[in-house]
Formats: sequence, C-alpha cells, structure tokens
Amino acid sequence: MSSDRPSLAVKLKALMTSRRDANGRAYSSRSLSSAVEALPGEHASVSYAAVNNLANGKQDNPTIATIMVLCEALGGVPPAHLLPHESYDDLDALEAFEDPSVRRVLALLNGLPRSELLGVIADLERRRGELGLAPVSGSAAGEKPGRRQRRRSKDEAAEYAADALEGL
Repeated sequence: MSSDRPSLAVKLKALMTSRRDANGRAYSSRSLSSAVEALPGEHASVSYAAVNNLANGKQDNPTIATIMVLCEALGGVPPAHLLPHESYDDLDALEAFEDPSVRRVLALLNGLPRSELLGVIADLERRRGELGLAPVSGSAAGEKPGRRQRRRSKDEAAEYAADALEGL
C-alpha cells in the first residue's frame, strides 16, 4: 500500500472521530466495542483491545466479520471504505453507491464519451446549485491528469475484491 494513502487505522480513527456513539460523543475503542456488542442478532464479537489495536495500527488484517460489524456499529459505513484501495477512500461516494438509483445512474454513465460525461457532470453540478444542495467535493476525485485508469473485467474485479477482503 502506498504511503500517501490512508491506512485502515487512519480510516478507522477518522470514522470513530466523526461518528457519534449512543451518548453523542466520538467513539473510543471501548465505546465502539460496546456498540458492536449491542448490535441485534448474532455477529462477531470485537473486544476493546482488538478495536484499539486496529485503530492504532498494531493490527491491520482483521477478518471480514470484524470489518462488517465495526462498520455496522459505526452507523452503516460501507465496509469497502476500510479496504486498502484508492477507489475506496471516498466515503461520500461509497455511501452514495449504497442507493440503487445512484448505481443505475452510474450504469447509464458508463461508456459515454468523455465530452458527454463532462457535460452531464456540469449539468448535475448546476442542478445541485439550483436545489440549494452543497457542492460535491473533489468533482474529479481519483482522476489523474492525462491518465485514464485501466478498467478491470468483471472477473478481474471480483478476484481483486475477494483478495482485498481476504487481506492478501
């Protein structure tokens, strides 16, 4: 993982700071562990020590079950956000992606010529302004000037996601 990208520990600490526990305070390792235990149904248990080790970077390869319950306890954070890939660093985009309508829009945008795509982006930014919505930060998030990212095939994407989830 590149040193300029946030680690699991950095992302987890940021979530713990920005989200609020049942008492309205930022999460501590202890309160996050308690929030996991308070989740309904059967789920993985995550001790205070385990949360603390993850948040402090002493452990960086949690199980999928641990990631899932931590994200659920933090208010339904998309679990992909804690994975080590630049595509998953944008929490706002991942949360938007949870909406099936947003995924439909993305599918419709996929494959449009670049000039058309830029026109749609400009129209959406204008429309958000008309509706009084806050601008979306990083309108070109993840884009590197002059470089198009290679698209993975569905099989490659599935394999990459499985490897990332397994911590390989």
